[in-house]
Amino acid sequence: MSIPDEAASPVHFESEGEFSEAVATGDRVLVDYHADWCGPCKMLEPTVEEIAEETDVLVGKVDIDELQTLARDEGIRSVPTLQFYADGEEVERLIGVQEKDEILDILSRFK
Repeated sequence: MSIPDEAASPVHFESEGEFSEAVATGDRVLVDYHADWCGPCKMLEPTVEEIAEETDVLVGKVDIDELQTLARDEGIRSVPTLQFYADGEEVERLIGVQEKDEILDILSRFK
């Protein structure tokens, strides 16, 4: 699967390879680690979808139950966790439900 530079909706990463490709090739990437059983993840989902629709940031989603090794390798211990990447490097990480303005503020720092 080829990862688009930007997408109007979040990209659901199906493998570690897709995740690695997106982070390595995207200018700015926001990764949402979530689980189907996680209530706070469901609360954050509409915000993540809006950011994907309204910005040129590549927004990816990682289901920690499907990609357990990736989540472990990335040090994800709670969900939801948001990871921010700029030019292939992690630049910020937030844990828990976040306000849209806070997420957009972080993204604006790494244009």
